[in-house]
Amino acid sequence: MRMIDIIICSKKKLVNFKLTSILFFIVLFCLPNQIFSQKKEIYVKTIEEIITIDGEFNEKSWTIADEIGDFTQWFPTDSLKATNKTFVKALRDKENIYLLIKSAINKKEYVIESLRRDWGGRALDGVSFIFDTFNDNTNAYFFGVSPAGTQRESLVFNGGNDYGRDTDSSWDVKWQSEAKIYENYILSEVKIPLKFLNFPEGTKSWGFNIYRFDSNTNERTVWSPVSRNQMIINLAFLGKMVFEDPLGKSKAPLAFVPYINGLTSKDFENNSKINSLNFGVDVKVPIGNSLNLDLTLNPDFSQVEVDDQVVNLTRFEIRLPEKRQFFIQNSDLFTNYGDSRDGRPFFSRRIGVAKDLEGNNIQNKIITGARLSGKINEDWRIGFLHMVTDEDIKNLIPSNNNTVFSLQKKIFSRSNLSLLVINRENTKEYGFVDPNERYNRLIGLDYNLASKDNKYVGKFYFHKSFKPNSTKNDDDESFGARIERNTRNSTIEFGGSFIGEDFKSDLGFVRRTDLFKITPQYTLKFYPNRDKLIQVDFDIGMWSYYRPNDNFKNSDRTISPSINFRFKNQSGFNVRYYNRNTYLYNDFDPTGLNPENPIPAEKTYKYSSIKFDYSSNEGKKFFYSVEPEFGEFYTGMKYSIENTFNLRFQPFLTTSLSINYDHIDLGNTFLAENIWLVRPKVDFTFTKNLFWSSYIQFSSQSENLGINSRLQWRFAPLSDLYIVYNDNYFIENTLIPRLRSLNLKLTYWLNI
Repeated sequence: MRMIDIIICSKKKLVNFKLTSILFFIVLFCLPNQIFSQKKEIYVKTIEEIITIDGEFNEKSWTIADEIGDFTQWFPTDSLKATNKTFVKALRDKENIYLLIKSAINKKEYVIESLRRDWGGRALDGVSFIFDTFNDNTNAYFFGVSPAGTQRESLVFNGGNDYGRDTDSSWDVKWQSEAKIYENYILSEVKIPLKFLNFPEGTKSWGFNIYRFDSNTNERTVWSPVSRNQMIINLAFLGKMVFEDPLGKSKAPLAFVPYINGLTSKDFENNSKINSLNFGVDVKVPIGNSLNLDLTLNPDFSQVEVDDQVVNLTRFEIRLPEKRQFFIQNSDLFTNYGDSRDGRPFFSRRIGVAKDLEGNNIQNKIITGARLSGKINEDWRIGFLHMVTDEDIKNLIPSNNNTVFSLQKKIFSRSNLSLLVINRENTKEYGFVDPNERYNRLIGLDYNLASKDNKYVGKFYFHKSFKPNSTKNDDDESFGARIERNTRNSTIEFGGSFIGEDFKSDLGFVRRTDLFKITPQYTLKFYPNRDKLIQVDFDIGMWSYYRPNDNFKNSDRTISPSINFRFKNQSGFNVRYYNRNTYLYNDFDPTGLNPENPIPAEKTYKYSSIKFDYSSNEGKKFFYSVEPEFGEFYTGMKYSIENTFNLRFQPFLTTSLSINYDHIDLGNTFLAENIWLVRPKVDFTFTKNLFWSSYIQFSSQSENLGINSRLQWRFAPLSDLYIVYNDNYFIENTLIPRLRSLNLKLTYWLNI
């Protein structure tokens, strides 16, 4: 067969594949939504009396408030009532909503992490409550109070299907809480100003749920029942909070948050010093009942905790989490598009971070930015983000306008259809910029499926990118689908995605192009009637990657069965087996330490390994996890172990030590390598407003020792003084200083 015939045949296969895939997505799009049962209700009376938040049951108004109880278990089982009773009362006045929670206890002992705000953990005592102010079962406000009275608050989005992925704990508002421990119960009292919550004018009800973690009994209990196979924060299972009188108009205040930052630093490698004093301001403008406009001028993120160093033994870039608050708030409107692993069209860390001439990540100054986000009405949400980054001529980095627009329409009970538009464009012409790199644009459409009872969830999307030299023959599309059926006894999931060879998103995270991927997975769940063992899961999954432009050659395949045991004391044990096939298109050094002697390309490597994972009870003052893995690795063997040890002296001190070790021996022609990553951390919480944390990271792969120490004083609500010290050393035979800095930053939140 002639070469031209082979090319034409491959193109026809690719076109047919695209059409078949899109038809498959349309069929899945039409899956029915399910119907759920009657909701529980809590009735909220309107009062005139001023309630003092002190953790005491001493106002007359509380005696007339309706009371709810009847909590059921979510963990360790969902078929029994709570052992320790919990009672909740709710009231409101014109400005605030109040909650009083009485939690029965067996003994005056409780587990908390520290006195720091935004606490979290699977074994920590506390009560948490959810307000779905638009009754859309998709977005909500989340608050929590520990037995020490420490607060946490988050935004919940995507229906709350995953606690880590679908919550945003960077959201902070001014509210009051107090808790007191009595002989047989804990009394928690809460006051939340209505002006900080968005809701429709005249509404008479919200979606509502409240749950409790109780270390006395090792139970997690909830008012409106949630099945064990769902997350406890899932918004499909909310009850109702019904108000005696309709709510008025949400009146969020205008907020100014100015900052001043003093910096002194020394770069030992380049023998340079910097002493600077910077000013900036964030402005938060409420628009109507449910939109927020955030403006930032000369933003500074020096107070943000440093990234965790990681050991990368793969061929691809590692995606690190966003920690800058300006980008995190309402982030689901911008980031919840595409394939979460291989094809995110927008990744906010692309803004404000760039590469120097040696390929190292450096800060790219943000000059100004604006973000509009929120609800237009009960069915429509909007997000608009625009950031201007500065030029860095020395490193050949141009100034860019970075714009993202998102529009979301609710469909059926909890699903939505979303439009995404992205534009990255140079602010002017630069001689060092390739004309075909002047801009990059993308348009996309995503359908997020969530049935009313959350039995079916999924995603279906199509994206297309544009650049100056784009042609109609380019493979510049990305599309995919994922559907999951989750029941009490099993979970079945199937996903597939395609990324064209010419697809490009400068503001996104795309590991590789010319990709077709399928990812089936099945989990079978058992609930033994035992005192200690409460759940056993059998799971098998496959991740298989193909290259469409190489006649759909299978480039990577992993088959991974596992068995997972979960115990009543909240410990867990997992065994997982990996069978991998990898075809290398390029030479590859997995250690990153021997680039002159890589593993040869144009060959398929088959290798297997087994991994064990044990995590102890986090409710203990000392708890730990151990994850050993051993087996084949390309041409040789790899032995790894990841250990994390935690010690808590509650409520003032928490410490942790993470030790990762990899021994890699690829055979006779390769050097054996030992890779270490050691990360000790100490966190003091002197009071609810004064914190000091120190974090040390040693990485033999990056040959770096880093020290980050932060002192934070919250001297007024949402207003902070930070002192941040950073020190980095190059590790050779001795420690060689690289970069040292000291920041003093003051922020003040002013409502007008």
